[in-house]
Amino acid sequence: MPNHLAPQVANRLRLAARQLGTVDPVAPLASLINRTFDLPAGDPRYADNALTPGAAPIEPSYSELQPWKLRFNLQPLGPDASGVDRRDEATREMRRLAGTCFGRDALRWFDERSEPWRGLGSGQNLNFGAFFGSSFDRDGLYASKVYYETTPGQIESLPPGLFNLIVTALQTMPKLRPLFTTITAQRDYGGQRLTFAHPPPLRIADLQPLLDAIGLGSRLPGILQIMGLVLGGRFDLPAQSTLIGLGQTPEGPEFELYVLLDRIPDLPPNFLGLLTLGLSERPRELAALERWMTAFTPDDDVWPGRFSILSVRASATTAPRVSLYLRPAEFEVPSQLVNSDQTAFA
Repeated sequence: MPNHLAPQVANRLRLAARQLGTVDPVAPLASLINRTFDLPAGDPRYADNALTPGAAPIEPSYSELQPWKLRFNLQPLGPDASGVDRRDEATREMRRLAGTCFGRDALRWFDERSEPWRGLGSGQNLNFGAFFGSSFDRDGLYASKVYYETTPGQIESLPPGLFNLIVTALQTMPKLRPLFTTITAQRDYGGQRLTFAHPPPLRIADLQPLLDAIGLGSRLPGILQIMGLVLGGRFDLPAQSTLIGLGQTPEGPEFELYVLLDRIPDLPPNFLGLLTLGLSERPRELAALERWMTAFTPDDDVWPGRFSILSVRASATTAPRVSLYLRPAEFEVPSQLVNSDQTAFA
């Protein structure tokens, strides 16, 4: 299938793994990659996806908290698949990898946590259904995760600690709208989070009551410092540009603010320079970011692609740290073919 996109995706992931010093991620995911990218490169049907509208649905990311890992998400299966198909495909891949790489206990844990999102009656009116994510290091698969589309009626199915955190969030910010729950299996443990959209405009300072309510009020100045620097002094986020993620970890609540960069009308042209300036006091993380960008830059280009999301994560034990998500240049579809209404985050 030389004209299909799958070999090109596989090649980029292999090259990125070599650059970042991780194992080759393609072997354990080859079948999923082939099923997802079985159309020709540049086919306009790729643009119509909820993960990376306007490009084939693969999304590498860099994280300060995992600086030397190869991380990427994808929307399973081709453009004609239903939300239920994607949910079931992501579930099968997750079960296979969790059982094979992390063992029987991890598989049992995942089955228990995911049952409300994959069981009978959970597939009503799905849009994107699910995304699938993986991260790799030099020892193999580090983590695998499924992002299950979530409705307000499924919140009560969350584990008790996370449920209580979500109730607090909704009481504090009632305009939050649930998007997906992320169930992650790692080598040592598993975790679950819920990510909301915040459709109206948002002043970042208005997060103070929520952060106070979950015991992270002292983290707001650090969040404001990062966002103010990277966004060129902007502290007000436009409508439809913000996601908020919450998790309950053994160390306590975890908070993450996501900014959809395509929705920021005046994003500074030196956005990346401002981000690297913010990382200058953490040279290890800055070096990892530079290597990550090189890993996803085509040989015949000088730039890896468009940055789609900037996020800042904080907890009681971790100061605010940045993640950056990418739409690789080599998988873009011409802009006139994009239907931006298809994004899951609108």
